[in-house]
Amino acid sequence: MELENPLTTFSTAVQFYDKVLSLHEDPATPVANPLLAFTLIKRLQSDWRNVVHSLEASENIRALKDGYEKVEQELPAFEDLEGAARALMRLQDVYMLNVKGLARGVFQRVTGSAVTDLYSPRRLFSLTADDCFQVGKVAYDMGDYYHAIPWLEEAVSLFRVSYGEWKTEDEASLEDALDHLAFACFQAGNVSCALSLSREFLLYSPENKRMVRNVLKYERLLAESPHQAVAETVIQRPNVPHLQTRDMYEGLCQTLGSQPIHYQIPSLYCSYETNSSPYLLLQPVRKEVIHLEPYVALYHDFVSDSEAQKIRELAEPWVSLVDILGSLCVLHKDELSSLLCFHSTLYLPVWLLNNLQLQRSVVASGEKQLQVDYRISKSAWLKDTIDPVLVTLDHRIAALTGLDVQPPHAEYLQVVNYGIGGHYEPHFDHATSPSSPLYRMKSGNRVATFMIYLSSVEAGGATAFIYANFSVPVVKNAALFWWNLHRSGEGDGDTLHAGCPVLVGDKWVANKWIHEYGQEFRRPCSSNPKD
Repeated sequence: MELENPLTTFSTAVQFYDKVLSLHEDPATPVANPLLAFTLIKRLQSDWRNVVHSLEASENIRALKDGYEKVEQELPAFEDLEGAARALMRLQDVYMLNVKGLARGVFQRVTGSAVTDLYSPRRLFSLTADDCFQVGKVAYDMGDYYHAIPWLEEAVSLFRVSYGEWKTEDEASLEDALDHLAFACFQAGNVSCALSLSREFLLYSPENKRMVRNVLKYERLLAESPHQAVAETVIQRPNVPHLQTRDMYEGLCQTLGSQPIHYQIPSLYCSYETNSSPYLLLQPVRKEVIHLEPYVALYHDFVSDSEAQKIRELAEPWVSLVDILGSLCVLHKDELSSLLCFHSTLYLPVWLLNNLQLQRSVVASGEKQLQVDYRISKSAWLKDTIDPVLVTLDHRIAALTGLDVQPPHAEYLQVVNYGIGGHYEPHFDHATSPSSPLYRMKSGNRVATFMIYLSSVEAGGATAFIYANFSVPVVKNAALFWWNLHRSGEGDGDTLHAGCPVLVGDKWVANKWIHEYGQEFRRPCSSNPKD
């Protein structure tokens, strides 16, 4: 649809169109800032619709509306907006971000009186009152008043400043924000706050009978229980999806992969690695031993910039959304005959990137499988016959690890692209149950993981090993290797790990999962449970 011609005759629509264009001038560049991503989704999901349908009817406006309806299916859906809002709340939680700071476009962690800048964007993208209201309303509609209240408070504060300045694209008003915030405070047990906000609401809309009844109700409750007027209400953050390791996981994510204490451990070292392989003799790989139990090594510059770009390009036409089973895996039913295990993460809508059709998926939440209400990460599986780069990559992994990485002894290369607040909750790569679909490959359990960082990120996205209590930052072109199983064949419980939410950036990784069978003489078994 050619927007510029019809919009030039309508100043309101033109101003809005220019506003959207100014947010993201280069469509070929990924949207790294989550605040910008949320804003873009909202502008094209609800704001544009509000602008189009608010204009007076005429032949030209009718044509504009018809054109909008033709492309509406290609625009972000409400589930995209809802998912982007949830992603902001996830980042708020994991990195302890201040809502007021986020509304101004800055990423600040506030702990007591200390304020820490986690990331300083080159360009600030502040949120409007209506933007903050929409984030708060997503939480409000879920009954999550822990997140709803600070976002609605910020919306009320911004609406007060701009009261009387109506924007065509806005869906909410000061009265809407006061209404939702008052009820959220009441639900959280703060009757005094609910009464104050309801009275303020009546200053702007004194004829609202429902709010008049609410005021009378709150006054009666306070008269019956005067202590509620001064009682401090502490709202507990909802633990969804009920992670027992949540505090440890988030604490590691907050370090952003910084491990200064590691330099004080003499048993950790760096070296040039050849693994006695002629393949690596003339070009050894720089190896950094990150941890010993479990054994985790980082291989710097394992791939070149051109190889990383080529792998991403190979994956892009094939990326698709599939069923997410958290730490479980599902059998892929196409010609690859491979096992899939995908990340629980939100991804930008298709219209921003490559016009792929996205589908809703299933995500594990605790021990239950729930349908997610937003679009999630994109993944692709690449056979080594697709391109010589993948053949070279397999040879290099085999030379470095000494393992057989050809199917069925290993899975095909999985490429994953994380999106807004993209993360992977704590999980094991290896099967923890004899009934796991992993065993359908008939090549045993996953003995090792080889994960390649195909891009850099500006903040967040570290790989956190929960029980081992360390995290590894995203290092572009580096590869992370660890053993999932002891030599006895038992799973190593200390390999519980997670992908921390991407705070700012476009994260791409490639996973190579290597199985037990075929490695009998390459990594001999041992009866010693410590090996």
